[in-house]
Amino acid sequence: MTVDAALFKRALGQLASGVTVVTTLDAEGRPLGLTVTAFCSISLEPPLVLVSIDNRSETHDGFRASGIFGVSLLAEGQEDVSRRFSRGGASKFEGLPLLTGRHGVLLIPGALAQIECRVAVTYPGGDHTLYLGEVLNASVSPGRPLVYQAGHYRHLQGLDHAGAGRRS
Repeated sequence: MTVDAALFKRALGQLASGVTVVTTLDAEGRPLGLTVTAFCSISLEPPLVLVSIDNRSETHDGFRASGIFGVSLLAEGQEDVSRRFSRGGASKFEGLPLLTGRHGVLLIPGALAQIECRVAVTYPGGDHTLYLGEVLNASVSPGRPLVYQAGHYRHLQGLDHAGAGRRS
């Protein structure tokens, strides 16, 4: 018996997720990016992360072309950035100040963390591709995370602002 796709999506939407913007470059070096909640850490030694990208996404081919990607873990108050990167087209980059990481990927200023990765391995995952990224560089800033659950942005209460870090 197959689970109904709409029910499956609604069930998974109950899980609260941090919100990230993942960026890469296309074959001509133009920026690509999208909002992603399917992101997680995999290993500390070596440092590895996993991101899931829809095969229909315009960003998908950039991962293969460039072999690098950036992950910006959005902070509370960056809903506008999340919404901007959830739509298609190059206009999402227009008028938005961005940082360029050490490895050439674009990163979102004001994010709680910024991670630059090299694509280490790809795995087919149904209508998505799973990209295992070797972490090349990371930075951390204080603040509260942007959280998404059941179709809405949520706010965490009682979280301190500890966690200020440094670039490695």
